[in-house]
Amino acid sequence: MSSGWPVYDDEAQYRRIVAYLMPGETLYAVYDCKGIGTGFVGITDRRVVFYDQGMLAKKRAMISIPYQHIAAVAVADEGMIFQSGEIILLTAFGRFAFEFRGPDKADWVYRFILGQILAPTYPNR
Repeated sequence: MSSGWPVYDDEAQYRRIVAYLMPGETLYAVYDCKGIGTGFVGITDRRVVFYDQGMLAKKRAMISIPYQHIAAVAVADEGMIFQSGEIILLTAFGRFAFEFRGPDKADWVYRFILGQILAPTYPNR
């Protein structure tokens, strides 16, 4: 990874995610999201961390999804890939949708998460 990590949209959101990191965990990005429910998403080397504004837990909460619990990652395709800025995570715990502020961010998050969930299938990694 580049030495320019982590990247973030909002410094206050970045600081909120940093407070939830585990020792030795690497943070790569914190991106602001559009729409109701999810305020922002953090991407680490171990998990996806997001701020839920009460849609899931009925209270505001920081929620973590370890990569080993993600069964699939999807990108909304509205005729051209990565034009909508929305990705969807499918887990044993449910479906989580995130609409990023820009298709470039959705593209990076999609590819990073896909790489994390496929990593165990590649023995030379």
